Amino acid sequence: MARVSTLLSGQLQPGPARAIFEKVENEYGHFGNMLGVLAHKPASIEHIYGLLLGFAGEGNISKLHLEIVLVTASRANECSYCVSHHAPKLRAEHVPAETVERILDADVPGLGPVEKLVRDYALAVTRQRVGDSLVERLREHFNESQIVELTLRAALCAFFARFNEALDVQLEPQYTAQAA
Repeated sequence: MARVSTLLSGQLQPGPARAIFEKVENEYGHFGNMLGVLAHKPASIEHIYGLLLGFAGEGNISKLHLEIVLVTASRANECSYCVSHHAPKLRAEHVPAETVERILDADVPGLGPVEKLVRDYALAVTRQRVGDSLVERLREHFNESQIVELTLRAALCAFFARFNEALDVQLEPQYTAQAA
């Protein structure tokens, strides 16, 4: 059980935070436990998840690259909540299960050169070890807006990992069953 109560979307006042909570749950995935804890500060849902939904609407980076970033950073941050939510999304992008499991390995199988570069960048951001040469390699494949988004998404994983650990946000039942 989380260290604070987990609210339901219906417990929020009608408005942007409640609408975003419901949109995420209905369209993006079942993040109800994290959203329910964030709901104690509705502006956090409005701004953090509003930002994430805005990114999704832009289509600035591919779903494959996004999920590589999220799974890599989540594994590096040891956030089982986020790994449990995003590993299936990465597998849905036709990435083999072995690749998803070994995403942090230097010799990870099943990734092409650009996908491995995205993985390496997400890992460097997570470890706060980004060098100029890595960014220059990214520039060969991504524009500045995409690089900013890749960076934001990897960095936000650290926030979510710390938030989830500090407040002991639990996996939703459908993810608990998959993890077993």
